[in-house]
Amino acid sequence: MLALVAGFLLSASPGQAQNPIVIAFGDSLTAGLGVKAKEAWPAVVRDKLAARGVHITMVNAGVSGDTTAGGKARLAWSLDGATVKPTAAIVALGANDALRALDPEDAFRNLDAILVELRKRNMDVLLAGMLAPPNLGEDYGNRFLAIYTRLADKHGVPLYPFLLDGVAAEKDMNQDDGIHPTAEGQQVIAEKILPWVEALLNGRTAAK
Repeated sequence: MLALVAGFLLSASPGQAQNPIVIAFGDSLTAGLGVKAKEAWPAVVRDKLAARGVHITMVNAGVSGDTTAGGKARLAWSLDGATVKPTAAIVALGANDALRALDPEDAFRNLDAILVELRKRNMDVLLAGMLAPPNLGEDYGNRFLAIYTRLADKHGVPLYPFLLDGVAAEKDMNQDDGIHPTAEGQQVIAEKILPWVEALLNGRTAAK
């Protein structure tokens, strides 16, 4: 995936470069594990925008199994040296940290570093939040949820509260593992996050 991202950014045609380039930086939920590439929510968002006459180049930089630490480690490699620079990023990491019950403060520091680097590159950013599994308890869940609000406030970026809104715990929207969305679930993610991506492209915050 990293090679594909870097290769795309280095080889984008002049026509593609004229469109806003948005990088979706996440884990398997973004990569679209278990569904076709065209069915993953970043591709669906791109297609829905195109249907409205808004053309963007969407780069899916989702890596299955990635934690916030993994995202932090690969961010600079994914962006540096590219001749065609992304203009905006959607950061959707944290699900694997929660699944592994990692310290929320570590996730905060990793995401904080990611946002700092993106802002240094003058990229507009949409942060997508994540909820911890309920079996980890209320205290952990509250601490984990709070890191996204703190990050959005600190960096002045819009926060889409929950990437899996309308999909989490919905049997028909998830594959047999109960974690990864089906193609239908990916459609729901795309539909719900779409106004936020439109707002990101227009330099404003979506109405909640």
